[in-house]
Amino acid sequence: MTADIVRLPGGGEPSPAYNTLALVRLLRLASPALPVGAFAYSQGLETAISEGWVHDETSIGDWICDVLEFNLARFEAPVLHQMMLAWSANDVDEVRRLNDWFLAARETAEFRAETAQMGYSLRQLFEGTGEFGEDEVARLRGVEPVAFPTAFAYAAARWGIGPADALSAYLFAWAENQVNAAMKAMRLGHFGAQRILARVSAALPRVIGRDSKNDPEAMSNFTPCMAIVSCMHEFQDSRVFRS
Repeated sequence: MTADIVRLPGGGEPSPAYNTLALVRLLRLASPALPVGAFAYSQGLETAISEGWVHDETSIGDWICDVLEFNLARFEAPVLHQMMLAWSANDVDEVRRLNDWFLAARETAEFRAETAQMGYSLRQLFEGTGEFGEDEVARLRGVEPVAFPTAFAYAAARWGIGPADALSAYLFAWAENQVNAAMKAMRLGHFGAQRILARVSAALPRVIGRDSKNDPEAMSNFTPCMAIVSCMHEFQDSRVFRS
């Protein structure tokens, strides 16, 4: 984010501070209250729980941290970063290429439907709030179907949010949604949920600080167990979540 200079009370030395508007906008993007339907998806976690693959706080935490490490950190986060760079440069052709690449890389029908629905909902939100000019929204509308990271990167870039801050918020929001899904699908208390999020928080600086963010050769979302439970979830008889 950009930094303002804030004078301390009593005439003390100036200190750097985050741009408040950019920070608040980032908090909105990462908020569970963002009306994009994230709460309706577990990304296969519901099936992993019903199959007994994960069954307590430790195994749930291991699952979430492993998906973060081997899936999101190695593919979704780098793509989001590149999308922000493309939006900042007004390179819509590159945005479309990255968007199509991301959609093609969704391992299952449920995963693809999830990101397309959430991306559509976020674009509809921007159109409804009037925060962007018509020409700006038209650029986003020209990407169809729009994946969720594409719409998220669009807002972050237009609001001047730094890539590291945007990636932190995006990944933490994902982890928070996973923890909330676990709390609905099994006996996981609030303290246990917060301990898992503490593990995720400690891992994020290392994940976001990787030098491979812009190296396509280093990108991979190869997480077979996650893809398997997602395929199984499509035919699960009793389920709460859409993925």
